[in-house]
Amino acid sequence: MSTKTGSPRKKLAIVLLSGGLDSCVTLAIASKEHEIALLHAQYYQRTQSRELIAFHKIANHFKVPEDRILITEIDYLKKIGGSSLTDKNLPIDKGETGSVIPNTYVPFRNTLLLSIAVSWAEVIEAEKIFIGAVQQDSPDYPDCRKEYYEAFNKLVEVGTKPSTHIQVVTPIIGMKKADIVKRGIELGAPLPLTWSCYENNDMACGQCNSCILRLRAFEVAGYEDKICYFENV
Repeated sequence: MSTKTGSPRKKLAIVLLSGGLDSCVTLAIASKEHEIALLHAQYYQRTQSRELIAFHKIANHFKVPEDRILITEIDYLKKIGGSSLTDKNLPIDKGETGSVIPNTYVPFRNTLLLSIAVSWAEVIEAEKIFIGAVQQDSPDYPDCRKEYYEAFNKLVEVGTKPSTHIQVVTPIIGMKKADIVKRGIELGAPLPLTWSCYENNDMACGQCNSCILRLRAFEVAGYEDKICYFENV
C-alpha cells in the first residue's frame, strides 16, 4: 500500500521505551524506517515516576499518537524481589561492577517485557519489536546478550500464529555507550529528556553504575550531558 505521495507506507514496529538513553536512541533509529508504537512497563522500580515523565516527554517529541501507546504495570516483580531496583532494603551498587552481575539486575525482566510486546504485536500487526539492549557497556546482564535475543526470536517464531512474522531487533546491542550517544546526537534524539539514574527521581545521583556509564559516555563522545546531577558530579 502507498501513501498519497506514492511512497511506500512504513511498517509498524513496537519500541520498548523506558525513558532511558538507550531506549530513546533505539526509538530514533526505529522511527527512520517504521511507524512507531510505544510500550512502557512500570514494575515498581525506584525511579518509576521519573521514568514515566521521561517516557511521556520522549513520546511527545516523536509525536506518537495515544492509540499507539501502551503503559503497563507489573507489580509481581516487586513482590518477587531480588533486585535493588525493586527492593529498597537492598542498597544500589555504586561504582563499576566489572564482570560481576550487579544487584540492579531484575531477574528475567526483559523476557516479561518482551512477552507483553509480542502479545501486542500480534494484535496490532507489528512486524518488529525494538529494544535498547546493550551488551558491551552493560554490567553483564544475562538478558542483554546477543544469544539471548537469538533464542527469544526462536521462541516467538514457534509461539505465535503461523500467519505472523514478528522479530525482536536490538540495533545498539554491540555498540559502546559513547557511540550510542554520538548516534543519538546524529539522529536528533532528545537525550536531555532521558533519565538513566537508578536511585533518584529529582537529580541524578552520579554514583550508580548507570549514571557512571552515562557520564563517561558523554565525556568520551565529546558532548555535554544536560541533565542535572546531584552536587554537580
